[in-house]
Amino acid sequence: MKTKFIKAFSLAILTVLCITTARGNGPLTKTNPLSKETKIEKKIDSLLHLMTLEEKIEMLHGNGTFTSAGVKRLGIPDFTSADGPLGVREEIVRNGWAAANWTTDSATFFPNGSALAATWNPKLAFRYGEAIGEEAHARNKNMLLAPAINITRTPLGGRTFEYMSEDPLLNGRLAVAAIQGIQTQPVAACVKHFALNNQETERGLINVEVSERALREIYLPAFKAAIQEGHALTVMAAYNKFRGVYCAENDYLLNKILRGEWNFKGLVVSDWGGVHSTIGTGNTGLEIEMGSSGSYDKWYMATPLLDAVKAGKVSMTAIDAKVVRILRVMLQTSMKKNVIAGELNTPKHYKTAYDIASESIVLLKNEKQLLPLNSARIKSIAVIGDNATRRFASGGFGAGVKTKYEITALKGLENKLGKSVSIQFAQGYSAKMNRDKKVTTPDPKLITDAVELARKSDVAIIFIGSNRIYEEESIDRSTLELPFNEQALVNAVTAVNPNTIVVVVAAAPYDLNEIKKNNHTIVWSWFNGSEGGNALADVLIGKVNPSGKFPFTFPVKLDDSPAHALNTFPGENQKADYKEGILVGYRWFDTKNIDPLYCFGYGLSYTTFTYSALTTNQRLYSKDEKISVTVKVKNTGKIAGKETVQLYVSHLKSTVLQPEKELRNFQKILVNAGKESLVKMELNVNDLAYFDETSNKWVVEPGTYKIMVGSSSKDIRQTTEITIK
Repeated sequence: MKTKFIKAFSLAILTVLCITTARGNGPLTKTNPLSKETKIEKKIDSLLHLMTLEEKIEMLHGNGTFTSAGVKRLGIPDFTSADGPLGVREEIVRNGWAAANWTTDSATFFPNGSALAATWNPKLAFRYGEAIGEEAHARNKNMLLAPAINITRTPLGGRTFEYMSEDPLLNGRLAVAAIQGIQTQPVAACVKHFALNNQETERGLINVEVSERALREIYLPAFKAAIQEGHALTVMAAYNKFRGVYCAENDYLLNKILRGEWNFKGLVVSDWGGVHSTIGTGNTGLEIEMGSSGSYDKWYMATPLLDAVKAGKVSMTAIDAKVVRILRVMLQTSMKKNVIAGELNTPKHYKTAYDIASESIVLLKNEKQLLPLNSARIKSIAVIGDNATRRFASGGFGAGVKTKYEITALKGLENKLGKSVSIQFAQGYSAKMNRDKKVTTPDPKLITDAVELARKSDVAIIFIGSNRIYEEESIDRSTLELPFNEQALVNAVTAVNPNTIVVVVAAAPYDLNEIKKNNHTIVWSWFNGSEGGNALADVLIGKVNPSGKFPFTFPVKLDDSPAHALNTFPGENQKADYKEGILVGYRWFDTKNIDPLYCFGYGLSYTTFTYSALTTNQRLYSKDEKISVTVKVKNTGKIAGKETVQLYVSHLKSTVLQPEKELRNFQKILVNAGKESLVKMELNVNDLAYFDETSNKWVVEPGTYKIMVGSSSKDIRQTTEITIK
């Protein structure tokens, strides 16, 4: 009997081990312990059973401006967050917005979102994420409110400086890299704002109506990539309504898509003050309410939610699901053990800020080859304009950064040329505004002084554009016009000095028609971080060859842009109907044959590149196959340079509306002078699908497709065709 029992027992154990191995977990031995995910889920389950209903409710809302509660008796700490994406926001008082006046909360100021997008460089996006994640961790922040990846639908958007681009692929690639960088630390990246927060005008009231196809093809892909490829731990719900329901309690967005289709396991936090109900929000999918008004216990997800649960209007299942998701994120951030301390303001972080800034700068025009500046031939430079001395780390409404230093444009030029060239400064214009954001009356004397300085200088560099007060959260601009009487300044200086360089410092499109026509040398910079002035100076003197490409389209006039052409911005009666559908940005301009001022992907270099020998690995493809595209790019100039090779695709005879072309891949490469590089890019046949609203499925339409490779959306250098069976 004993022998039979031992054999039976051994067989049972063997069977269990085989079953466990077949499930992919392997036998539970010292060499194959429980997976990280299994350990986390077991810990969550044990904590959940020890918590009271009141403790669970406490975790679902803020208990400070940037904190929500843990459960002290169970060793669960408060959960803390910090604003991004320009850098970790300075410390504020726990229960308000006033500065806490710490001396240890300075942080690196990183270039703004559209500047990062202008690099077209996911490797830099990862380095950005890694650096800002380290700084958030050093400040004991568990969640960083970044990246911000909403589509640039209108050139007037107040938060364009935070967002990235008008293209979902470019947004997604950079977002995934940034998230992966942030989450190398025990810090949760919080992707925002989910979804369709494409304007600031009436953002807390506006109801967005958009077709299912446009939703799936334009506004959701970057968020989907952030979740499924970047594995973002947290998501911020947007302020606006979508199809009549606020995003913070939108079942379609939060449950059916985010949690259902994308299998998101993390937590959703509201934007500050973005919750509007107790029962709707309690039953839907939001985990943490932040920033509502009044005492914390009166917020929608505080005592009112506790009462709703007791009354049976919100289920315990819903509450437990929220707490589980919060604990899942906490165990990977605030409750994670044996973590290495973060770092602040390191040379490595400043180098990252510098590299992003230097690769973001866009050369718009260089007809007289005045750039790069030749210090051997130049004895004097007139630096003109408020933006030459202005700092951009903070200002206006919204998150700023208390940075240890920020190199201005003037200081950068002095650092690089000050020993050999006489550099003098003139204010040029006043950037003061009234309370209603109207620019104050221009001061003619400022222009007169600038003209006199320019007249006696070898070179004049005018710094115009906007600033963090003129471009800010909560309000959209009303016009594309340059502010502060800057056009008059440019005209006056250009008239007296033929060697005038115009540098535009801004983060969103402006009307540069007159400057493009009348000026021969134009450079675009951004709110470019702690090292912005040094990076810009290095581009101007040629130490860095400019390689930035515009991440959005500049219209000749505002009415050329789709939302404005169709009179759907900012909407009427608190409703914005996205009538342009999938034709957003360059998709609209190319399909409608409207010439832009500057196209998507535009940017010049101090060298030149030629493209040749575009080929695909085959001509005929089936679904689920991979298309491999190769093209040769040669640097035909005299200096090394970086080029962003852009791959666009068009279906030549589609039975449904399709854009004239769509970005499907890109690659940034360094090519030495006189050398040639073979660039290889891949895409799946399934990437060519459109979203069919009738079947509610992605469909790859058979037929002939044109493959286009070029330097911008309008500068296509090589084409070929393939067929999809």
